[in-house]
Amino acid sequence: MQKVKKTAEYTLFQKKSGRYAVKGKNKKWINGDAKQAILANEQLIKVMTPKAVPEVSEEAAA
Repeated sequence: MQKVKKTAEYTLFQKKSGRYAVKGKNKKWINGDAKQAILANEQLIKVMTPKAVPEVSEEAAA
């Protein structure tokens, strides 16, 4: 893994596959929503939100 950035709270790594890993200052890996928030703040990933499903009215369904 290649070290991308080191801050006081965490260290960012990039794997050979291109994915990112985040290790906290307590030497434990950070996962889930916390990892996603850190990577988004560092602008390494874009957070995609699901598109809203258009509501189908009863008249259009008939």
